[in-house]
Amino acid sequence: MEFISNCTADAISKAAKALKDGHLVAFPTETVYGLGADATNENAVSQVYAVKGRPTDHPLIVHISSINQISKWAIDIPDYAIKLARDFWPGPMTLILKKSELAKDFITGGQENVGLRVPNQPLALALLAEFESLGGQGVAAPSANRFGAVSPTTSLAVSEELEKYLDSNDLILDGGNCQIGIESTIINCTYITPTILRPGAITNEMIENSIGSKLNLNTLDSDIKASGLLDKHYSPKARVILNMLAKPGEGFIAMASISTPVGAIRLTSPTNNQEFARVLYEALRDGDRFNLSEIKVMVPEGNGLADAIKDRLYKSAE
Repeated sequence: MEFISNCTADAISKAAKALKDGHLVAFPTETVYGLGADATNENAVSQVYAVKGRPTDHPLIVHISSINQISKWAIDIPDYAIKLARDFWPGPMTLILKKSELAKDFITGGQENVGLRVPNQPLALALLAEFESLGGQGVAAPSANRFGAVSPTTSLAVSEELEKYLDSNDLILDGGNCQIGIESTIINCTYITPTILRPGAITNEMIENSIGSKLNLNTLDSDIKASGLLDKHYSPKARVILNMLAKPGEGFIAMASISTPVGAIRLTSPTNNQEFARVLYEALRDGDRFNLSEIKVMVPEGNGLADAIKDRLYKSAE
């Protein structure tokens, strides 16, 4: 495993060639770091599953460089999905669409649909464009962590968690801290109206303003599998307990306006929901670095991005 901290054009070219040769490349996006593989290479994709310890029926999101690549991977694309892609790509949004012949079962978990995303991060976009210039079609990239654990928002977190599982030819690209800090909004676009499967920085209100109509809020009849939908996910080793003040020796995460209880170990003090999302995962990881047994988190108020933060916290605490 090679850690590349100076991501020059030569480094990006090297990483793109590594992907084309069937190796894995961990790289930053605006949400979290992804563990990338050539999405058309079954052996490379199988290595992603092995490194993560991820069930093979759990589909992967394919990252592409632009909206122009969408028709390679999807068919019967509804007009509202095109509108969403034009409005929010590059950005923290994944669209679930009916798959084309290019999207094989080893990517989709045997489903008839595929998840697509164009990340909004310069290094990621440069890597995807360079990979496509070599004949690549897309990069399958779940979060670069062990399955069910806290997603990494720094290259150091990737290295700490996955170094012992990666091959000597695999790469980690250091692109600094992720700017959003929680995973993309996942939108099911296989029905007449879209449904949010996983909340994120692209909110209900933003989506409804884009498509000019209300979302389908009923996800109970959806049998689609997608990233981050399990009840237990995003979990540190420490036990996460919500909306309780920390006792002495316990970790504490809350808005800066909430005072630290006496003897508690303050892990972060965000001042707004955007900062809360950005620092949450690293704060949870710090709790594990300090070998804490419990982390108390005061859930932020509000809707929009707060809904996404709540989703991650409730699943980490299940």
